[in-house]
Amino acid sequence: MRLKSKFSLLIGTLCTLMLAPAVALADEAPVAAQAAASAISEPALKAIAAALAIAIAVTFGAIGQAKIGVSALDGIARNPGASGKMFVPMLLGMAFVESLVLYAFLIALMIR
Repeated sequence: MRLKSKFSLLIGTLCTLMLAPAVALADEAPVAAQAAASAISEPALKAIAAALAIAIAVTFGAIGQAKIGVSALDGIARNPGASGKMFVPMLLGMAFVESLVLYAFLIALMIR
């Protein structure tokens, strides 16, 4: 299975898992279930949102940095003379990806 199809399968599975509770709870719930659902406090929901933000950002940031590294190493393997020209753009790309992860971390801290 190719990486792109595995990635699509992973995204589809995650979306399905996130939407499944909304579909399951679409009907009117009994009063006891509504009371139990409202028992989750706002700080707990904020903590869950912050944890999801960090987890998603770190996961896709790591995938992005890995792809940058693999592409750079492939290019250097094909043309070793161009390694000096590829090094700075590779580092810039990794820095930009890492900065996005740090922004997600800051947003997660602001949520809490």
